[in-house]
Amino acid sequence: MVLDDSPAASREPSPMHRRASVTIWHDLECGSYTADLPLWRELARAAGIGEHAQPLLDIGAGTGRIALDLASRGYRVTAFDLDAELLTTLRERAEAAGVELETVCGDARELDLLHRDFAVCLVPMQTIQLLGGSAERLAFLARAREHLRDGGLLACAIVSQLDAFDCAAGDVGPSPETARFDDVHYVSRATRVYVGARSVQIERERTILSAEQAGAGMQAPVEHNVVELDRVSATQLRHEGHEVGLSNAGTRTIPATRDHVGSEVVLLRA
Repeated sequence: MVLDDSPAASREPSPMHRRASVTIWHDLECGSYTADLPLWRELARAAGIGEHAQPLLDIGAGTGRIALDLASRGYRVTAFDLDAELLTTLRERAEAAGVELETVCGDARELDLLHRDFAVCLVPMQTIQLLGGSAERLAFLARAREHLRDGGLLACAIVSQLDAFDCAAGDVGPSPETARFDDVHYVSRATRVYVGARSVQIERERTILSAEQAGAGMQAPVEHNVVELDRVSATQLRHEGHEVGLSNAGTRTIPATRDHVGSEVVLLRA
């Protein structure tokens, strides 16, 4: 989920330019992550494939990292996200790949879909920690419960352990993520993680540099991007799920990789 738009310019960017920029940053900072895919595929298998497959719901689908993977394997997927530009890109990629899925734009805390019989609802990449506190999570959990069939599964990925660092204070942060599109270099670098009592702030510096600028050794303007995650434990999330009628179905672990921290996946049963 992108919380900042493209860098400020002297004039308002066109809708096409804005969508391209939002998509590039999202793919650069989130799209290469694959460590969680085996678990989502495992959970999806319980819903079945083909004519008798039960529908799956992907919350915070973005440009389709998970939704396209599952839909291409024969699962019935609804991709839900707050950002319409990301969903437009997702639909274009699905069409290009010959993959069928449904997309819905909206706020997860106000989830209100025609279908209320999902077998599995996936909430990957700490999306549930972006909702803004316990009351907001409860609102989403209640809506998710209403959209699951009896026995349906809600799976929420959370990160509870993050090491604080500050590059400005001399700490060494992770390697920057880089991409090149149409001879333009995009660089995203995490510069600070602040761990507070109730939230975690992740600060990044984003830069865009043309090939000519890069070749001349020029410095690019820096855009500062901040993502704030609610601090929540698996125990707390299970308690909140119980408040809205969801029962504990266990916890799974997604291991850390060289570039990404590990996470817990809290399973809640309708």
